[in-house]
Amino acid sequence: MTAAVLHTGVITARHVRTFARQPWWIAISLMQPVIYLLLFSQLFQEMGRLPAFGGSYLDFLLPGVVVMSALSSGGWAGTASIDDIERGVMDRVLVTPVRRFAVIVGHLGQQAFIVVLQALVLIGIGIVVGAHFDGGTPGIIVMLGASILLGVGIGALSHAIALLTRTQETLIAVSQGIILPMTFLSTVFMVPELMPDWMATVAGYNPLTWAADASRFAMSATPDWSAVLLRLVWLTGFAAVGLLLALRSFRSYRRSA
Repeated sequence: MTAAVLHTGVITARHVRTFARQPWWIAISLMQPVIYLLLFSQLFQEMGRLPAFGGSYLDFLLPGVVVMSALSSGGWAGTASIDDIERGVMDRVLVTPVRRFAVIVGHLGQQAFIVVLQALVLIGIGIVVGAHFDGGTPGIIVMLGASILLGVGIGALSHAIALLTRTQETLIAVSQGIILPMTFLSTVFMVPELMPDWMATVAGYNPLTWAADASRFAMSATPDWSAVLLRLVWLTGFAAVGLLLALRSFRSYRRSA
């Protein structure tokens, strides 16, 4: 167990250093969430008057955009595995004594780091434009936790797809085919009460909705902690399933390498 933790830490640190050498990546990856946050909060600000939004569409939107950012960055996470395969790094790692589990979890450690960094930037922008955080520090911690679980879960699935397909083009196509429907069939931008019935039903089974709702419940002035905990449990299960699929895909890659 000690060796696995050590190896995971080393691999995570390697990927974080690689990320640190691309400082513009964080700015580029945040462009879409920031645009959604700034433009949608203005475009639909009058909707905040509806009782379902609690008086402020910006306060409703911010947690959704934070977790949506985790989803988007996680969807592209598998590109790192494809880069390692194409450059021969993956094959060199396989001839070392490093624990195989650590190879995948190390990638996911970097993903968690990226998710937290993006979330903090978006929270800072939210404060500047006037968002309120009635849930205080506990609410922010829950939002970060939900974002990490969602980002790690979808990131693990992205690595699984990457290891099976081994091409950037296929990964991009599949990721877009997953991320866009998940985004718009969720409660990121709209409360379920104002959705068509079929969309509200689908949204209820969407991990992005679980993350957004857990964050909003925790950020409210009177948090419903039982609802928060339930959705965090669902997100933990989603992340665990993603990890298992990624590990199975990695095992398949090792057998064919």
